[in-house]
Amino acid sequence: MRRALTVIIRIILRIFFRRIELVGLEHVPRDGGVIFAVNHPNGLIDPLFLLCLAPRPVSFLAKAPLFHYPVIGFITRALDSIPVYRRQDNVKGTNAETFGAARALLARGGSIAIFPEGTTHSDAQLRELKTGAARIALGCGCEETIVPAGIYYTSKRRFRSSALVYFGEPIVVAPAIAGDDGEPPPERVDELTREIERGLSEVTLQADSHAALELVVRAERIVTGREEMSLAEELELRRRFVEGYRYLREHDPSRLAELESMVRRIEKRGRPRRVRVSAVLLSLLLLPAAIAGAIVNYPTYRLVGFLAHRLTDEEEIVATIKFLASALLFPLTWIALALAVGHIVVMLIAAPVSAYVAVRVFETLADALARLRPLPAERDSVRARILEVAKELEV
Repeated sequence: MRRALTVIIRIILRIFFRRIELVGLEHVPRDGGVIFAVNHPNGLIDPLFLLCLAPRPVSFLAKAPLFHYPVIGFITRALDSIPVYRRQDNVKGTNAETFGAARALLARGGSIAIFPEGTTHSDAQLRELKTGAARIALGCGCEETIVPAGIYYTSKRRFRSSALVYFGEPIVVAPAIAGDDGEPPPERVDELTREIERGLSEVTLQADSHAALELVVRAERIVTGREEMSLAEELELRRRFVEGYRYLREHDPSRLAELESMVRRIEKRGRPRRVRVSAVLLSLLLLPAAIAGAIVNYPTYRLVGFLAHRLTDEEEIVATIKFLASALLFPLTWIALALAVGHIVVMLIAAPVSAYVAVRVFETLADALARLRPLPAERDSVRARILEVAKELEV
Protein backbone atom coordinates (compact mmCIF):
# COMPACT_ATOMS: atom_id res chain seq x y z
CA MET A 1 0.00 0.00 0.00
CA ARG A 2 2.77 2.42 0.95
CA ARG A 3 4.69 1.73 -2.26
CA ALA A 4 1.61 2.23 -4.45
CA LEU A 5 0.76 5.53 -2.73
CA THR A 6 4.28 6.89 -3.07
CA VAL A 7 4.43 5.99 -6.78
CA ILE A 8 1.17 7.83 -7.48
CA ILE A 9 2.14 10.88 -5.41
CA ARG A 10 5.60 10.99 -7.01
CA ILE A 11 4.03 11.13 -10.48
CA ILE A 12 1.73 13.98 -9.42
CA LEU A 13 4.64 15.88 -7.86
CA ARG A 14 6.67 15.54 -11.06
CA ILE A 15 3.76 17.01 -13.02
CA PHE A 16 2.93 19.75 -10.52
CA PHE A 17 6.57 20.90 -10.31
CA ARG A 18 8.53 21.52 -13.47
CA ARG A 19 11.86 20.75 -11.85
CA ILE A 20 12.69 18.89 -8.63
CA GLU A 21 16.27 18.54 -7.43
CA LEU A 22 17.72 16.52 -4.54
CA VAL A 23 21.04 17.61 -3.04
CA GLY A 24 23.08 16.08 -0.21
CA LEU A 25 21.82 12.50 -0.50
CA GLU A 26 25.27 11.37 0.61
CA HIS A 27 24.52 12.89 4.04
CA VAL A 28 21.68 10.42 4.69
CA PRO A 29 22.87 7.20 6.39
CA ARG A 30 21.77 4.02 4.64
CA ASP A 31 20.88 2.26 7.87
CA GLY A 32 20.33 3.00 11.53
CA GLY A 33 17.85 5.37 13.10
CA VAL A 34 17.52 8.76 11.39
CA ILE A 35 15.49 11.86 12.23
CA PHE A 36 14.90 14.29 9.38
CA ALA A 37 14.45 17.79 10.84
CA VAL A 38 12.69 19.76 8.10
CA ASN A 39 11.58 23.36 7.57
CA HIS A 40 7.87 23.76 6.83
CA PRO A 41 6.98 26.46 4.27
CA ASN A 42 4.34 24.71 2.16
CA GLY A 43 1.63 22.75 3.99
CA LEU A 44 1.02 19.17 2.87
CA ILE A 45 3.52 19.45 0.00
CA ASP A 46 6.52 19.41 2.36
CA PRO A 47 5.84 15.94 3.87
CA LEU A 48 4.99 14.58 0.42
CA PHE A 49 8.50 15.45 -0.77
CA LEU A 50 10.06 13.54 2.11
CA LEU A 51 7.63 10.64 1.71
CA CYS A 52 8.36 10.17 -1.99
CA LEU A 53 11.89 11.45 -2.51
CA ALA A 54 13.88 10.70 0.65
CA PRO A 55 16.42 7.92 -0.02
CA ARG A 56 14.84 5.70 2.64
CA PRO A 57 11.29 5.10 3.98
CA VAL A 58 10.12 7.88 6.30
CA SER A 59 7.38 7.92 8.92
CA PHE A 60 5.69 11.08 10.15
CA LEU A 61 4.19 12.34 13.36
CA ALA A 62 0.48 12.99 12.66
CA LYS A 63 -2.27 14.37 14.88
CA ALA A 64 -4.20 11.56 16.56
CA PRO A 65 -7.73 12.27 15.14
CA LEU A 66 -6.50 11.40 11.63
CA PHE A 67 -6.11 7.77 12.67
CA HIS A 68 -9.86 7.49 13.32
CA TYR A 69 -11.08 8.80 9.94
CA PRO A 70 -12.47 6.08 7.59
CA VAL A 71 -10.14 6.56 4.59
CA ILE A 72 -7.46 8.92 5.86
CA GLY A 73 -6.95 6.71 8.92
CA PHE A 74 -6.20 3.71 6.74
CA ILE A 75 -3.67 5.71 4.70
CA THR A 76 -2.11 7.22 7.82
CA ARG A 77 -1.58 3.79 9.36
CA ALA A 78 -0.30 2.36 6.05
CA LEU A 79 2.45 5.00 6.09
CA ASP A 80 3.54 3.92 9.61
CA SER A 81 2.66 7.31 11.05
CA ILE A 82 2.92 8.01 14.76
CA PRO A 83 -0.01 9.72 16.55
CA VAL A 84 0.55 13.03 18.30
CA TYR A 85 -1.88 13.74 21.12
CA ARG A 86 -2.94 17.36 21.51
CA ARG A 87 -5.22 18.72 24.22
CA GLN A 88 -7.57 20.41 21.75
CA ASP A 89 -8.22 17.11 19.91
CA ASN A 90 -9.74 15.35 22.94
CA VAL A 91 -8.11 12.04 21.99
CA LYS A 92 -6.80 9.87 24.80
CA GLY A 93 -3.02 9.69 24.80
CA THR A 94 0.14 11.45 25.99
CA ASN A 95 3.39 12.92 24.70
CA ALA A 96 5.17 10.06 26.43
CA GLU A 97 3.35 7.58 24.17
CA THR A 98 4.27 9.59 21.06
CA PHE A 99 7.92 9.83 22.04
CA GLY A 100 7.99 6.17 23.04
CA ALA A 101 6.63 5.05 19.66
CA ALA A 102 9.08 7.31 17.81
CA ARG A 103 12.04 6.05 19.83
CA ALA A 104 11.00 2.42 19.28
CA LEU A 105 10.85 2.98 15.52
CA LEU A 106 14.29 4.59 15.54
CA ALA A 107 15.70 1.78 17.67
CA ARG A 108 14.55 -0.65 14.95
CA GLY A 109 16.60 1.32 12.43
CA GLY A 110 13.70 3.29 10.99
CA SER A 111 13.50 6.97 10.15
CA ILE A 112 11.04 9.71 11.01
CA ALA A 113 10.51 13.25 9.76
CA ILE A 114 9.78 16.09 12.17
CA PHE A 115 8.94 19.72 11.42
CA PRO A 116 10.53 21.33 14.49
CA GLU A 117 8.97 24.75 13.81
CA GLY A 118 5.67 23.15 14.83
CA THR A 119 3.54 24.59 12.02
CA THR A 120 3.67 25.55 8.37
CA HIS A 121 4.23 29.26 7.69
CA SER A 122 5.36 31.86 5.16
CA ASP A 123 7.72 33.83 7.40
CA ALA A 124 10.98 35.08 5.95
CA GLN A 125 12.90 33.30 8.71
CA LEU A 126 12.71 30.02 10.59
CA ARG A 127 10.44 30.11 13.60
CA GLU A 128 11.70 29.16 17.04
CA LEU A 129 12.22 25.40 17.05
CA LYS A 130 10.33 23.04 19.34
CA THR A 131 12.41 20.60 21.37
CA GLY A 132 10.68 17.38 20.28
CA ALA A 133 13.35 16.24 17.82
CA ALA A 134 16.13 16.70 20.37
CA ARG A 135 14.15 14.98 23.14
CA ILE A 136 13.36 11.98 20.95
CA ALA A 137 16.96 11.60 19.73
CA LEU A 138 18.56 11.95 23.17
CA GLY A 139 16.10 9.58 24.79
CA CYS A 140 16.49 6.66 22.38
CA GLY A 141 19.14 4.92 24.43
CA CYS A 142 21.40 4.43 21.41
CA GLU A 143 23.28 6.58 18.92
CA GLU A 144 21.00 8.31 16.41
CA THR A 145 21.51 10.68 13.49
CA ILE A 146 19.64 13.90 12.80
CA VAL A 147 19.72 15.15 9.20
CA PRO A 148 18.62 18.79 8.72
CA ALA A 149 16.60 19.01 5.50
CA GLY A 150 15.70 22.28 3.80
CA ILE A 151 12.92 22.53 1.22
CA TYR A 152 13.27 25.50 -1.14
CA TYR A 153 10.64 26.60 -3.67
CA THR A 154 11.17 29.09 -6.48
CA SER A 155 7.44 29.91 -6.16
CA LYS A 156 5.65 27.64 -3.76
CA ARG A 157 2.07 28.40 -4.80
CA ARG A 158 2.52 28.37 -8.58
CA PHE A 159 1.94 25.37 -10.85
CA ARG A 160 5.10 24.23 -12.72
CA SER A 161 7.52 26.06 -10.45
CA SER A 162 10.64 24.30 -9.12
CA ALA A 163 11.62 22.78 -5.78
CA LEU A 164 14.84 21.72 -4.08
CA VAL A 165 15.23 19.26 -1.19
CA TYR A 166 18.61 19.91 0.45
CA PHE A 167 19.91 17.34 2.97
CA GLY A 168 22.51 18.98 5.23
CA GLU A 169 25.42 17.72 7.28
CA PRO A 170 24.27 14.96 9.66
CA ILE A 171 24.32 15.47 13.42
CA VAL A 172 25.34 12.34 15.32
CA VAL A 173 23.61 12.22 18.71
CA ALA A 174 24.91 10.18 21.63
CA PRO A 175 22.23 8.99 24.08
CA ALA A 176 21.70 10.93 27.30
CA ILE A 177 20.98 9.58 30.76
CA ALA A 178 17.34 10.24 31.58
CA GLY A 179 16.33 12.14 34.69
CA ASP A 180 13.73 11.13 37.25
CA ASP A 181 10.98 12.23 34.85
CA GLY A 182 12.28 9.89 32.16
CA GLU A 183 13.42 12.79 29.97
CA PRO A 184 16.98 13.75 28.93
CA PRO A 185 18.64 16.68 30.74
CA PRO A 186 17.16 20.06 29.67
CA GLU A 187 20.59 21.54 28.97
CA ARG A 188 21.39 18.73 26.52
CA VAL A 189 18.00 19.22 24.86
CA ASP A 190 18.55 22.97 24.46
CA GLU A 191 22.08 22.48 23.12
CA LEU A 192 20.97 19.92 20.53
CA THR A 193 17.99 22.08 19.49
CA ARG A 194 20.37 24.97 18.83
CA GLU A 195 22.57 22.65 16.78
CA ILE A 196 19.55 21.55 14.73
CA GLU A 197 18.67 25.22 14.16
CA ARG A 198 22.19 25.92 12.89
CA GLY A 199 21.94 22.93 10.56
CA LEU A 200 18.59 24.11 9.17
CA SER A 201 19.98 27.61 8.68
CA GLU A 202 22.64 26.14 6.39
CA VAL A 203 20.09 24.57 4.04
CA THR A 204 17.35 27.23 3.94
CA LEU A 205 16.98 30.76 2.59
CA GLN A 206 16.23 33.31 5.28
CA ALA A 207 16.03 37.09 5.36
CA ASP A 208 14.88 39.81 7.71
CA SER A 209 11.64 40.45 5.82
CA HIS A 210 9.59 39.46 2.79
CA ALA A 211 10.62 42.74 1.15
CA ALA A 212 14.26 41.72 1.48
CA LEU A 213 13.54 38.30 -0.02
CA GLU A 214 11.68 39.87 -2.94
CA LEU A 215 14.59 42.22 -3.66
CA VAL A 216 17.06 39.32 -3.44
CA VAL A 217 15.05 37.26 -5.95
CA ARG A 218 14.93 40.13 -8.45
CA ALA A 219 18.62 40.95 -7.98
CA GLU A 220 19.58 37.31 -8.56
CA ARG A 221 17.61 37.25 -11.81
CA ILE A 222 19.35 40.42 -13.00
CA VAL A 223 22.85 39.13 -12.21
CA THR A 224 22.37 35.68 -13.73
CA GLY A 225 20.34 36.88 -16.72
CA ARG A 226 19.88 33.88 -18.98
CA GLU A 227 22.52 31.67 -17.43
CA GLU A 228 21.42 28.15 -16.54
CA MET A 229 22.12 27.00 -12.98
CA SER A 230 21.01 24.28 -10.63
CA LEU A 231 18.55 25.04 -7.86
CA ALA A 232 21.30 24.45 -5.30
CA GLU A 233 23.45 27.09 -7.01
CA GLU A 234 20.48 29.46 -7.14
CA LEU A 235 19.82 28.95 -3.43
CA GLU A 236 23.45 29.60 -2.53
CA LEU A 237 23.55 32.73 -4.69
CA ARG A 238 20.42 34.09 -3.06
CA ARG A 239 21.90 33.36 0.38
CA ARG A 240 24.93 35.46 -0.58
CA PHE A 241 22.62 38.23 -1.77
CA VAL A 242 20.91 38.20 1.62
CA GLU A 243 24.33 38.76 3.19
CA GLY A 244 24.89 41.68 0.82
CA TYR A 245 21.49 43.13 1.71
CA ARG A 246 22.32 43.01 5.42
CA TYR A 247 25.76 44.53 4.79
CA LEU A 248 24.32 47.51 2.89
CA ARG A 249 21.51 48.00 5.38
CA GLU A 250 24.03 48.30 8.21
CA HIS A 251 26.85 50.17 6.43
CA ASP A 252 25.31 52.10 3.54
CA PRO A 253 21.49 52.32 3.68
CA SER A 254 21.31 55.11 1.07
CA ARG A 255 23.19 52.92 -1.40
CA LEU A 256 20.77 50.07 -0.64
CA ALA A 257 17.79 52.35 -1.29
CA GLU A 258 19.24 53.46 -4.62
CA LEU A 259 19.97 49.90 -5.69
CA GLU A 260 16.50 48.77 -4.64
CA SER A 261 14.94 51.55 -6.69
CA MET A 262 16.96 50.54 -9.76
CA VAL A 263 16.04 46.87 -9.37
CA ARG A 264 12.34 47.64 -9.09
CA ARG A 265 12.41 49.78 -12.22
CA ILE A 266 13.48 46.80 -14.27
CA GLU A 267 10.58 44.74 -15.48
CA LYS A 268 10.10 41.65 -13.37
CA ARG A 269 10.47 38.56 -15.53
CA GLY A 270 11.56 35.02 -14.91
CA ARG A 271 14.80 33.61 -16.20
CA PRO A 272 13.92 31.81 -19.47
CA ARG A 273 15.32 28.34 -19.90
CA ARG A 274 17.72 27.36 -22.63
CA VAL A 275 15.72 25.57 -25.34
CA ARG A 276 17.05 23.14 -27.94
CA VAL A 277 16.03 23.66 -31.56
CA SER A 278 14.93 20.02 -31.72
CA ALA A 279 12.60 20.59 -28.74
CA VAL A 280 11.03 23.59 -30.47
CA LEU A 281 10.52 21.63 -33.71
CA LEU A 282 8.98 18.71 -31.84
CA SER A 283 6.69 21.13 -29.97
CA LEU A 284 5.50 22.61 -33.26
CA LEU A 285 4.71 19.11 -34.57
CA LEU A 286 2.76 18.31 -31.40
CA LEU A 287 0.99 21.66 -31.32
CA PRO A 288 -2.38 20.30 -32.61
CA ALA A 289 -2.43 17.66 -29.86
CA ALA A 290 -1.40 20.31 -27.32
CA ILE A 291 -4.25 22.59 -28.39
CA ALA A 292 -6.72 19.73 -28.06
CA GLY A 293 -5.33 18.91 -24.61
CA ALA A 294 -5.60 22.54 -23.55
CA ILE A 295 -9.22 22.79 -24.71
CA VAL A 296 -10.18 19.68 -22.75
CA ASN A 297 -8.25 20.41 -19.56
CA TYR A 298 -8.11 24.19 -19.29
CA PRO A 299 -11.55 24.59 -17.62
CA THR A 300 -10.52 22.17 -14.89
CA TYR A 301 -7.17 23.94 -14.52
CA ARG A 302 -8.97 27.25 -14.01
CA LEU A 303 -11.41 25.64 -11.56
CA VAL A 304 -8.52 24.31 -9.46
CA GLY A 305 -6.97 27.78 -9.27
CA PHE A 306 -10.32 29.36 -8.42
CA LEU A 307 -10.96 26.89 -5.59
CA ALA A 308 -7.47 27.32 -4.15
CA HIS A 309 -7.77 31.10 -3.93
CA ARG A 310 -11.41 30.98 -2.85
CA LEU A 311 -10.85 28.53 0.00
CA THR A 312 -7.78 30.15 1.55
CA ASP A 313 -5.71 33.31 1.56
CA GLU A 314 -2.81 31.63 3.38
CA GLU A 315 0.12 31.33 1.00
CA GLU A 316 1.44 28.14 2.57
CA ILE A 317 -1.87 26.31 2.00
CA VAL A 318 -2.57 27.30 -1.63
CA ALA A 319 -0.34 24.61 -3.17
CA THR A 320 -1.85 21.94 -0.91
CA ILE A 321 -5.37 22.76 -2.11
CA LYS A 322 -4.21 22.87 -5.74
CA PHE A 323 -2.48 19.51 -5.35
CA LEU A 324 -5.48 17.78 -3.76
CA ALA A 325 -8.01 19.41 -6.08
CA SER A 326 -5.97 18.44 -9.14
CA ALA A 327 -5.63 14.84 -7.95
CA LEU A 328 -9.44 14.67 -7.69
CA LEU A 329 -10.84 16.91 -10.44
CA PHE A 330 -8.61 16.01 -13.38
CA PRO A 331 -9.37 12.25 -13.18
CA LEU A 332 -13.07 13.10 -12.85
CA THR A 333 -12.78 15.29 -15.95
CA TRP A 334 -11.17 12.47 -17.93
CA ILE A 335 -13.74 9.92 -16.76
CA ALA A 336 -16.63 12.24 -17.68
CA LEU A 337 -15.12 12.89 -21.09
CA ALA A 338 -14.59 9.17 -21.70
CA LEU A 339 -18.20 8.39 -20.79
CA ALA A 340 -19.48 11.22 -23.00
CA VAL A 341 -17.46 10.15 -26.04
CA GLY A 342 -18.06 6.45 -25.56
CA HIS A 343 -14.52 5.22 -26.22
CA ILE A 344 -13.72 4.84 -22.54
CA VAL A 345 -10.33 3.10 -22.65
CA VAL A 346 -9.01 5.27 -25.50
CA MET A 347 -10.12 8.52 -23.89
CA LEU A 348 -8.83 7.55 -20.43
CA ILE A 349 -5.40 7.28 -22.06
CA ALA A 350 -5.66 10.14 -24.56
CA ALA A 351 -7.04 12.79 -22.18
CA PRO A 352 -4.22 12.74 -19.58
CA VAL A 353 -1.56 12.29 -22.27
CA SER A 354 -2.88 15.30 -24.19
CA ALA A 355 -2.88 17.33 -20.95
CA TYR A 356 0.79 16.54 -20.34
CA VAL A 357 1.66 17.26 -23.99
CA ALA A 358 -0.09 20.64 -23.70
CA VAL A 359 1.93 21.56 -20.61
CA ARG A 360 5.28 20.62 -22.15
CA VAL A 361 4.61 22.12 -25.60
CA PHE A 362 3.39 25.50 -24.37
CA GLU A 363 6.24 25.71 -21.84
CA THR A 364 8.83 25.02 -24.54
CA LEU A 365 7.36 27.57 -26.95
CA ALA A 366 7.04 30.19 -24.18
CA ASP A 367 10.71 29.68 -23.24
CA ALA A 368 11.76 30.01 -26.88
CA LEU A 369 9.87 33.29 -27.25
CA ALA A 370 11.21 34.60 -23.94
CA ARG A 371 14.80 34.10 -25.05
CA LEU A 372 14.13 36.22 -28.12
CA ARG A 373 13.20 39.25 -25.99
CA PRO A 374 16.07 41.66 -25.23
CA LEU A 375 17.23 42.02 -21.65
CA PRO A 376 16.35 45.33 -19.93
CA ALA A 377 18.78 48.11 -20.88
CA GLU A 378 19.43 49.04 -17.24
CA ARG A 379 20.44 45.49 -16.30
CA ASP A 380 24.19 45.91 -16.87
CA SER A 381 24.39 48.92 -14.57
CA VAL A 382 22.50 47.17 -11.78
CA ARG A 383 24.52 43.99 -12.26
CA ALA A 384 27.79 45.94 -11.92
CA ARG A 385 26.62 47.57 -8.67
CA ILE A 386 25.59 44.24 -7.18
CA LEU A 387 28.93 42.66 -8.07
CA GLU A 388 30.71 45.60 -6.39
CA VAL A 389 28.94 44.72 -3.15
CA ALA A 390 29.96 41.09 -3.56
CA LYS A 391 33.62 42.11 -3.90
CA GLU A 392 33.39 44.22 -0.77
CA LEU A 393 32.06 41.24 1.17
CA GLU A 394 35.00 39.11 0.01
CA VAL A 395 37.56 41.57 1.40
